[in-house]
Amino acid sequence: MPIRSSRGRAGAYRSIWQWPLRSPVNLVVSLVVLVLLASGAVYLGGKLGGSAQSGGLLAGDAPPSVSAEPSSGSSAAPSTTPTPTALPPVAPLTPRALPLSAAPPEALAAARNWTAAWVNHPPGTTNARWTAGMRPFTTEEYLGVLAAVDPTNVPATAVTGAPKPTRVSPRSVQVEVPTNALKLSVLVVDTDAGWRVSRYDRA
Repeated sequence: MPIRSSRGRAGAYRSIWQWPLRSPVNLVVSLVVLVLLASGAVYLGGKLGGSAQSGGLLAGDAPPSVSAEPSSGSSAAPSTTPTPTALPPVAPLTPRALPLSAAPPEALAAARNWTAAWVNHPPGTTNARWTAGMRPFTTEEYLGVLAAVDPTNVPATAVTGAPKPTRVSPRSVQVEVPTNALKLSVLVVDTDAGWRVSRYDRA
């Protein structure tokens, strides 16, 4: 039957606590049981703690970060900025001048023929006919400029002297050609088609 009175429970507890003291064998058995219980509790506690830590890592917790910054005692080489070096001055790009005697005869002939066609504009001459006479001695680009010129505005009617070079370069020659009204300064350039006039002005 179960113990229902408090006095009965106290007597039962007292008999349990007094059992190890009844004989040396009971005392030794009680100590061995206590040591086993304590060892089991310590073992179970270590297992539970280890599984909790490993479970945190498996759940996606990041491991402790390790600082990638170098220690203050590390000797890093200081960055050096290259010193700019001074470059020699660049000479201005100007056409190389040649002596006047080096003027090609073909350039002088082109200037002379072009001026002869320029002064050839009898009354009634159209611009198309006038520019057609200069076409063989004129660059294609400059023909477009001459197409806007009225031949009646040209004051000269005849060439009065030989062409004379005033500036000579490897690919261009400035030529002065006299007429019965004024002197022309004609620029003749070397093209793939030969020497051609690319500009003119009053000398």
